[in-house]
Amino acid sequence: MTTTLEPGTAPGTSTVPTGRGWAVAGLVAGLSGIASVAASMGTGAVYEPGIAGDAPAITERLAELTGQIMAFHVATMVSALLVVVFAAGLHRDLAGRLPTSSTLPMVASSGLLLVAAAQLLGSGLTTEFVFGVQDPEQLVPETAVLFGHWIGTIPWLWGTAGLTAVALGLASRAGGCPRWLGLLGYGLGGLMLLIAVSPLQYMAGMVGPVWLTVTAIGLLVSRRAR
Repeated sequence: MTTTLEPGTAPGTSTVPTGRGWAVAGLVAGLSGIASVAASMGTGAVYEPGIAGDAPAITERLAELTGQIMAFHVATMVSALLVVVFAAGLHRDLAGRLPTSSTLPMVASSGLLLVAAAQLLGSGLTTEFVFGVQDPEQLVPETAVLFGHWIGTIPWLWGTAGLTAVALGLASRAGGCPRWLGLLGYGLGGLMLLIAVSPLQYMAGMVGPVWLTVTAIGLLVSRRAR
């Protein structure tokens, strides 16, 4: 990733990244996050009315959904890995545009790193169960039920992306990003934070990937224009 000095900036002071690969990573991470949530919804055997509470039946149903489970795993891990790249690029970009004493770059990147951690953990049981449900005699059915709830909640924990979004809102006031992205950050970021502190915190997964996708597109367009 190359850097360039802003007009009037002396060497050795603030630099501004000009590479946009990190923003492309954010776009793919957002789209993969949407795919992850969609695939997770397609594996909701534990929530099906006809078998809810019946552990052996849920295990059998999960065995029929291994394709969706694998799609969930791949999409979740692609998103997690690229979220880290985007977080690093965003930190560097904001640090080059804001005063050196600003905490916004660290807050913005940290919020996304926590999302990546939730995605990593959320997909961490896939190997154990995607094969285990194929041989139910080797698997305690109740553990498969736990797995069903696990992938239906943990990877959805995008609430801390609200910190990133609000940080971008604050950064927009200092010219760190376009004003409309700042307003979007205030709106969707505030919503994610409210959801995060509620018992329905996993519902932030319906908002976070969409916010990230739109934000990455906005950053790509604005950086290209510059």
